[in-house]
Amino acid sequence: MIMNAKKRVGILTSGGDCPGLNAVIRAVVKASTIKGWDLYGIPYSTDGFISLAQGKSQPEDLKLKDHGYDIPGLLQGLDVLQFLSGSVLGSLNKGNPHDPEVANNIIEGYKILNLDALIAIGGDGSLEIIYDLAKKAGWNLIGIPKTIDNDVPFTERSVGFDTGVNVVTNALYDLTFTAASHERVMVVQVMGRDAGHLALNAGIAGGADIILIPEIVPNLTENLLENICKVLAKLRSEGRKFALIVLAEGVKNFEAKKEKYIGDHLAQLIQDYSSKLCHNGDESLCNLEEVDCRATTLGHLQRSGIPSSYDRLLATLFGIKAVTLIEQEQYNHLVILENGKVESKSLDKVMPMIKWCHQENRCADPVDPHGFMVQTAKALGIYMGN
Repeated sequence: MIMNAKKRVGILTSGGDCPGLNAVIRAVVKASTIKGWDLYGIPYSTDGFISLAQGKSQPEDLKLKDHGYDIPGLLQGLDVLQFLSGSVLGSLNKGNPHDPEVANNIIEGYKILNLDALIAIGGDGSLEIIYDLAKKAGWNLIGIPKTIDNDVPFTERSVGFDTGVNVVTNALYDLTFTAASHERVMVVQVMGRDAGHLALNAGIAGGADIILIPEIVPNLTENLLENICKVLAKLRSEGRKFALIVLAEGVKNFEAKKEKYIGDHLAQLIQDYSSKLCHNGDESLCNLEEVDCRATTLGHLQRSGIPSSYDRLLATLFGIKAVTLIEQEQYNHLVILENGKVESKSLDKVMPMIKWCHQENRCADPVDPHGFMVQTAKALGIYMGN
C-alpha cells in the first residue's frame, strides 16, 4: 500500500445545511494541500457531477486550494472559512438519483474527475443516497455526519448540532423575558425531524418548564393536554404566571399525523382546553382561564449562525480524520465520535441500520427515553409528558 502517493479527492456537502460545514471543507483543503493532493469541490452535491457530464463545467473549475477564500483588498490571507455558516460549495436536499439517466450522469461526472476518493458531508438521508451510488459505481467513499438533528447513528455528535442547541438556547433566554413581562405561556417549536435531541438539550439549557419530544410523546392526547394544564396551573398557584414549553417538530397531532405548525396548534389547544377544564368544575385550573398562550417557530434560524467553537473543532477533527482514512486507503467508512474520540465505522455496518429505520419510518438514532438526559430533565422538575 502506497501511503504518500498523490491523490485526487472530491468533497461535497449534501442535504440541509448547518453550521460547521465550511470548517470541515477548510480542514480537508489545508490537509490535502500540505500532502500535495488535488482537491475538487463538487458544487451543489451530486448536481456538480451532472454539470461535468453535461459539459457545463470543467474539472479545473472545481479545484480547491488553500487560501482560495481570500477577501479582496489589502489584508491578504484572512482565513474566515471556519467562521462561516452554510456551505461555500452549496448543498442539495432534492433530486432523484434513482432515475437511471440522472444516476448515469452523476457516475459519468465522477469518472471525468478521475477521483481516488470522495468525501461526502451529509445526514442519514443524503449519505444513504450517495452510499448507494458509490456501491453501484465502485467509488471510494468517506462519510462525515452533519445535522442539527443529531440523528446519525454510531456517532455521539454530528457537525452542526452544538450550534443548533446554542441558537435554540439563546432564543429561549430571549423569549423568557417577553413571556414574563406579559404573563404568557410560550410554546417554542424546534427542529429535529423525528428526533428530540435538539429540543431536549436546548430545553434543559434554556430553562424550559415543559419539553415534549416524539420519543416520549409520539402524538398529542387529551390526557397530555390535561397534564400540561395542571403543570401550568401549579406554576401560577406558586406565583409564576409565565411558562416556557419546548416542542419538537416530530410530535404529531391528535390523529397521529404531522402538523407543519404543531407549536401553533398546541398553543391553541392549551388555551381552549384550559378554559374547558375550569368550566367543567375543576377550580384548581380556573387560574388558567385567562391564560395567553403564544407560539414561536424558530425555523431555519436553527441552521444558521456562527458555528460554535465546539462545532469548529469537531468539524476540523472530522475533516482531518477523513483525509487520514484516504491516505491509509481505508475507504467506505463513516467518521464518528465515539466515547469522546474521533474514530470511524464501516459504512457497510452503518447503512443497513439507516436503511432499515427508513423503511420502518423510524428515527435512525432517537433519544433514549430512559437515558441520562431525560432523567436529568425530570430531576429538574421539567414535565416531559410521562
